[in-house]
Amino acid sequence: MDPKVDWLQQQEVKRRVKRQVRGEPHALPFNDPVWPNMWYLHCGDKNSRCRSEMNILAAWQRGYTGKNVVVTILDDGIERNHPDLLQNYDPLASYDVNGNDHDPTPRYDASNENKHGTRCAGEVAAAANNSYCIVGIAYNARIGGIRMLDGDVTDVVEAKSLGIRPDYIDIYSASWGPDDDGKTVDGPGLLAKQAFEQGIKKGRRGLGSIFVWASGNGGREGDYCSCDGYTNSIYTISISSTTENGYKPWYLEECASTLATTYSSGAFYERKIVTTDLRHRCTDGHTGTSVSAPMVAGIIALALEANPLLTWRDVQHLLVKTSRPGHLRAPDWKTNGAGHKVSHLYGFGLVDADAIVVEAKKWRMVPPQHVCVGSLDRVPKYIRADHVLRASTLSSACAEQREQHVLYLEHVVVRLSIAHPRRGDLQISLISPAGTRSQLLARRVFDHSNEGFKGWEFMTVHCWGERAAGEWTLEIHDTPSQVRNPAVQGKLKEWSLIFYGTGEHPYTALSGPQSRGRSQEVPTSEMEPSRAAFLQSQVEVAEEEEEYAGPCHPECGDQGCDGPNADQCLNCIHYSLGSVKTGRMCVSSCPAGFFGDNSARRCRRCHKGCERCVGRGPSQCTACKRNLYHHPEMGTCVVLCPPGFYAEERQKRCLKCHQSCKKCVGEADKCTACKEGFREPHWCKRSSGEPGWLPMGKK
Repeated sequence: MDPKVDWLQQQEVKRRVKRQVRGEPHALPFNDPVWPNMWYLHCGDKNSRCRSEMNILAAWQRGYTGKNVVVTILDDGIERNHPDLLQNYDPLASYDVNGNDHDPTPRYDASNENKHGTRCAGEVAAAANNSYCIVGIAYNARIGGIRMLDGDVTDVVEAKSLGIRPDYIDIYSASWGPDDDGKTVDGPGLLAKQAFEQGIKKGRRGLGSIFVWASGNGGREGDYCSCDGYTNSIYTISISSTTENGYKPWYLEECASTLATTYSSGAFYERKIVTTDLRHRCTDGHTGTSVSAPMVAGIIALALEANPLLTWRDVQHLLVKTSRPGHLRAPDWKTNGAGHKVSHLYGFGLVDADAIVVEAKKWRMVPPQHVCVGSLDRVPKYIRADHVLRASTLSSACAEQREQHVLYLEHVVVRLSIAHPRRGDLQISLISPAGTRSQLLARRVFDHSNEGFKGWEFMTVHCWGERAAGEWTLEIHDTPSQVRNPAVQGKLKEWSLIFYGTGEHPYTALSGPQSRGRSQEVPTSEMEPSRAAFLQSQVEVAEEEEEYAGPCHPECGDQGCDGPNADQCLNCIHYSLGSVKTGRMCVSSCPAGFFGDNSARRCRRCHKGCERCVGRGPSQCTACKRNLYHHPEMGTCVVLCPPGFYAEERQKRCLKCHQSCKKCVGEADKCTACKEGFREPHWCKRSSGEPGWLPMGKK
């Protein structure tokens, strides 16, 4: 009331923090007794080496715990009255297909054979802070179980299990498949295939059921997961495993359909996974890729809480965009034509829970899926032993058909029929127009079958984001084993390509006017109230992005970023890799096939044939691609070294022959022909100075 007072304001205490680099987020105060042993979710002892880049805690600290998301485990049942599952158990997400009733409780026996489903369920949704056992990744999600593996598994059983309550269940997690014995080629039958298709078309009220699948445990038997039609399907999210130290587990199966990876067990000295177990117990011995599928199911539940309107394809895009190679050791990491690092062991890398929820929160639905079925090549081609058969096709990716035109790729399927005396001797690869090589099949030493492949579909995600149009090459390499007559040839009877993707860029188009139209494809009247309200809020703020206030990627420049990842920088410290259309990311150094343009701070593509270079020109190569040799004087990459040079295999370079040699092989002084004025090849090898040689001079 004093006239000298111009204004007043009640002072409140505000949170202010020092802007210093922080370590691992502070562990949440869980009282669950086994929480300290969950090494794959948090670091625990600060003095120990910590490599937990799955960032589960960071996602929890943003408030995402899987609330209102329903996950079910397709397995041998779950112990619904387990103290760590009881709180989140959902009878509406459960069914006993084997017993044809509503109780998914496992059948008990002396060996506890039916423990698998209960272990997987705990990983997803074990209750937090109940002073019992562990903490699930989505500890507030609803969890159910479909008992379907404890009995005869038929096409009907699988189809019924995959199709239970698709409008109620959000995520189906499966850690099973055909035998991982290195000789089986098998997949879903006709009814199960229809169940997958119905799920992605009509499940979750048109957004699509999400099927998460373990990639397989046949590594010791030399199995290849592309021979498993479940992990090899475009409708499933195929998940692999890595050890706590980022090494390849002994059971890991490689293939081009694997999308991402989580931690799991490894060698005997590496830790396993702790989870709920049969008879109300806990275990620290859960192993294999069975671990990894439920982990990702839980992480996807966090993403669906952040954005309930994610479609089944949105979820796959998010995993591609946010998974990270990190410290995962693999000899085949490569950057595809769209700038994504990908491996046959680990897909696009270790799943990052924090990155996926941040991205999901602001995500806009990707454009509709286009499907382009390429022409069928029915010209028989013989597969010769110890040779590589190459078959190429030039595709427009249905550019002439607007509704089918695939401009940017998601999945690529190769459908082929091969007759062969021993199927396990075959290796099959696909090379995209951008040069990305996907190994569709490796040798399988235990596969003695003479049935070959009959219309089998191999799938790769390694071309994700690349342009579909151009020349595609199929390579088939036949390496005969000792138990087979190499004179008996195989035959490629027919093959074709099927492209799945979008007719426009999946990300740059999202801020345009069409994005609103796509978000309305599911009528709000058909949605449950919570999703309808969320949709309305998204429409109202369609053009308003949240301002990101967190840390930027270390490669981001001084202009900041829109998120924590390398592809969200506004400018780069070192180099920018990619383009506006395919998506750009900041890198510290340019990958193979590119050179750093310092003036523009961009990675530019080398000349064709160059593995490394200092410029675009054909004479600026410093190292060549496989099967090519670098000519040091010309600077180019050549198939054969010219006269006067020999091919040095270790460095893949053309080196100069001895001054007296017209031609040489292997080493500079191993002449096969002399220059004019020199006689026998051995005379031009030495002139004098060694015992046994005459000083002949130039003669």
